[in-house]
Amino acid sequence: MIIYYYSLSIESRYCPEMIERILRVVRHRGFELCALNVIPFYSTKIVNIYLTVSSRRSVELLVTQLSKLIDVQSIEIQKILSSKNRED
Repeated sequence: MIIYYYSLSIESRYCPEMIERILRVVRHRGFELCALNVIPFYSTKIVNIYLTVSSRRSVELLVTQLSKLIDVQSIEIQKILSSKNRED
């Protein structure tokens, strides 16, 4: 089976629990977190969150749920790689 890797760029209002909410949605939607980078802008109370995730599932399932989080302002997606699982 093919595993897809995606890079997501999320802009959100800054609050400490926001990162936890995003990571919970990633896990609950069946995605594996491969990389995480957080850049806070304290003066504007905005945070840019860069995620790399992998899954066999469609990334739209994840984006739909992330966009429902009240503090998320925007999400950009980039498919970066796909690989065939050697177990198949």
